[in-house]
Amino acid sequence: MNLDQAVAKLNATGQRSADLLPYAAESLRRAERLDTAAEAVRRRAVIGKVLRGERPEGLIYYLFGPGRREEHFDPDLVAGWRHPAESEPPLRTDGRRDFRRLNGLLKQPHSALGSRGFDRPVWHCVVRAAPQDRMLSDAEWGQLARDIMHRTGLAPYGQDDEAIRWVAIRHAPDHIHIAGMLAHQDGTRPQWWNDYYRVREACQSAEERHGLRRTAPGDRTAGRRPTRAENEKARRQGRPEAPRVTLRRAVYTAAAGAASEAEFFARLRDAGVLVRTRLSTHNPGQVTGYAVALAGDTARSGGPVWFGGGKLAADLSLPKLRHRWDGATTTPGPDARFTAAERNAIWEHAARAAQHARDQVRFLAATDPAAASDAAWAASDTLHAAADALGSRIVRQAADAYDRAARTPYAGISRRTPAGDRLRWAARLLSFASDDTTLAQVALIVRLAALAKEVAELRKIQERAAQAAAARHAASYLLAAARSRHPQPAPLQAQRAARLGSLGFPSPPRPHQTAPHGPGRPEPARPRTRPRRHSGPPRPRGPTR
Repeated sequence: MNLDQAVAKLNATGQRSADLLPYAAESLRRAERLDTAAEAVRRRAVIGKVLRGERPEGLIYYLFGPGRREEHFDPDLVAGWRHPAESEPPLRTDGRRDFRRLNGLLKQPHSALGSRGFDRPVWHCVVRAAPQDRMLSDAEWGQLARDIMHRTGLAPYGQDDEAIRWVAIRHAPDHIHIAGMLAHQDGTRPQWWNDYYRVREACQSAEERHGLRRTAPGDRTAGRRPTRAENEKARRQGRPEAPRVTLRRAVYTAAAGAASEAEFFARLRDAGVLVRTRLSTHNPGQVTGYAVALAGDTARSGGPVWFGGGKLAADLSLPKLRHRWDGATTTPGPDARFTAAERNAIWEHAARAAQHARDQVRFLAATDPAAASDAAWAASDTLHAAADALGSRIVRQAADAYDRAARTPYAGISRRTPAGDRLRWAARLLSFASDDTTLAQVALIVRLAALAKEVAELRKIQERAAQAAAARHAASYLLAAARSRHPQPAPLQAQRAARLGSLGFPSPPRPHQTAPHGPGRPEPARPRTRPRRHSGPPRPRGPTR
């Protein structure tokens, strides 16, 4: 649908001509945002996504319209602050709907607020069921919509005349849209918080009530995803990923290799990351937080776009980082140099630490699952340090995938354990290692994959499906990385192998014997002739006289 088509269709709704162009443009913008939101939840179970907007007219028109690809059919109201029959847009004589009354009723409380109203007063929630689930009826969708509005506190049960005005529209079998205006009918502003988690709770209740496919609870272990605006900006700037993702990985890597707060900030600056600290208002010399930014990623004002550590991930806030550094062993200085044997010993030590952590997680998963959380958390440090030392894209993907499996639900802090401390010490040592391809590196990757599998079983026992899936995903990446790394012999070893091989073959091998045999495979047996007892011509066969 282009802008002219949108204006023509809005003209049939009875709107004033001066308002047609902004409403049409708003309809197109909302159509694009809704398509993105719907695609994000298309393959999941009952899941909700909350959006905000400025005007309800474009949203209402889009929800009752044919859609961008004519995918909307038979749209109708299934719930609202009034009975759906009272709010349903009537049909005009030409068969088109008249939205003027519905839009006016929705906007009335917010218009009464005047300057006290919100800049983006439209609260919009998309709720979709999984393709494998059965088709819910209008009454079941309406019950879910009312439960969502009650749990969020926007429209509690029994307060339809005082709460906000809202409607739930169904224009497809598998999803609904809830649209409301953030203004109470008594002339006050609504108070709500954590609406996304309340929507998630309502969706889980619907899954249990209607026997739908169950999803993992919203335990706040997922990292914050880039917004659509961030992804589009990254594409315009030619970046492979949004700055939020790049910064989160850089902060994880710096935290894994640091043993103190000062070393952490120094490592970030050495990596080219802009760092800004926040000082306490009571104690001016005390650092209470930090923010990071990428060079070249600027806002409209021209300054850098800053991301606080807690906005990147729940376990990257400064108090959480200080907890992992408490009692940390001092690491070598940044100018420390190691021999090849010492670097190989670092990889071997990290592999042993991963093996020990795997054994501890396996044992504690059956006896005390909570005690295994620290080793699961520390494994993230080892993964990020190994990915940085190896320079491996696949190991980096494994570390990114594993991050969610490492976190404690609801931003909690795990109790420190010896197994976790060994992994953190190994991560700090790995920050001084280099990519000298050795068998010890492959051994570390394989043992980290085994550790990730044990963490997946731990999260499964704890009934944390999303974290278990993240750990399994990381294990698959690590196994692929192990298969892709084949150590090559050092030049001295290759020369020694060639010299020893020549001793076994005084003369060059025959042409038909030059086919190489795989490593570890025995050479095929050669046919052997029986030795003769004496020299001379062969004796004739058969009887003799």
